[in-house]
Amino acid sequence: MRLKFGAFIAPVHNLSGNPTLQIRRDLQMAEYLDELGFDEIWYGEHHSGGAEIIAAPDLMIAGAAERTKRIRLGTGVVTLPYHNPFMVADRIVQLDHQTQGRIIFGVGAGALAYDAHMIGVDHNAIRSRVEDGLDIITRLFNGEVVTAKSDWYNLNEARLQLLPFSDSIELAVAAVSTTSGPTTAGRFGAGLLSIAATTSKGFEALPGTWEVYAKQAASFNHTAHRKTWRLVGPMHIAETREQARRDVRHGLQEWLSYFTKVGTLPLAVTGDGDIESEIDYLIEHGIAVIGTPDDLIGQIERMQQQSGGFGCFLSMAHNWAEYAQTKRSYELIADYVMPVFQGQLQQKADAQQWARSKRKEFGELRRIAAEQVAKPQNKSA
Repeated sequence: MRLKFGAFIAPVHNLSGNPTLQIRRDLQMAEYLDELGFDEIWYGEHHSGGAEIIAAPDLMIAGAAERTKRIRLGTGVVTLPYHNPFMVADRIVQLDHQTQGRIIFGVGAGALAYDAHMIGVDHNAIRSRVEDGLDIITRLFNGEVVTAKSDWYNLNEARLQLLPFSDSIELAVAAVSTTSGPTTAGRFGAGLLSIAATTSKGFEALPGTWEVYAKQAASFNHTAHRKTWRLVGPMHIAETREQARRDVRHGLQEWLSYFTKVGTLPLAVTGDGDIESEIDYLIEHGIAVIGTPDDLIGQIERMQQQSGGFGCFLSMAHNWAEYAQTKRSYELIADYVMPVFQGQLQQKADAQQWARSKRKEFGELRRIAAEQVAKPQNKSA
């Protein structure tokens, strides 16, 4: 199975940077990854915390779509409990047309409790709203007229003006545990988006996550496809391990501090300690790759073995390094990691080996042919 590659831009930006430039660079990154041959780029939705400053992934995708040609664009994710499902469905179908079918509709419950607090959403209702909202949205995608009422929406003969550009819009559900995410994804035949796949708990849960998802999909007459399972993990690649470590000293500690004091990614290091020890911990526990292309190859192979196989590796975007060094990291992935998992190297090696094996034989044939040409021709005939 050809492994796809992409970037998951929540984003997580440092507080000292210019937010306008940060958002612009998130759009520029889509164009750059498209040129490098990456398959996907995802934009998140957050409304608090100060670091994850994209509030509307659909706006980012609309901008990125005009800058790119082939890369697919995912909402990573739309927080369904915060929105009227009809309005979400209407916007996503419009995006499907604007991107000419490149949209991936990722949904979830939302990672930041502060968001729900600010708009008065009951934390106990969030999980049920994801399934309820996705049920309404998929029915609208299919052209149904929907009349339905709950404590957070009231739809009266709701229908979309447009059907999707695609035969069907690809769905993905964020999964952090082995319960709600895989269960919801299986029910709707959606793909899985494992956000914390490289953390200790997330990595250990991969086999169980797939088992729950596959069983739930089967119970709703869907086929579970590993090619639609996306695993997310942080990494920074350089020519040497020493260079990679130097690069991430720029912003790694602020990233760690955010996730352990504000965000929800389960990490055991806080960003308050010695930077070299924190880098060592992330590497030794497989949480992050800070090293060379070979190190990332090893990490992906480790994830493949643990999970049983998946379809796309998404790099969790960050501001660990300066922007130029981050771009170089993606370039090294495109050059030396992606071909390993996409079947692009063996054929070249086989072709060269065959040519080597025939060099002497074919060289002799060319020599004989040249001698024949050089011989005097019998003109009397």
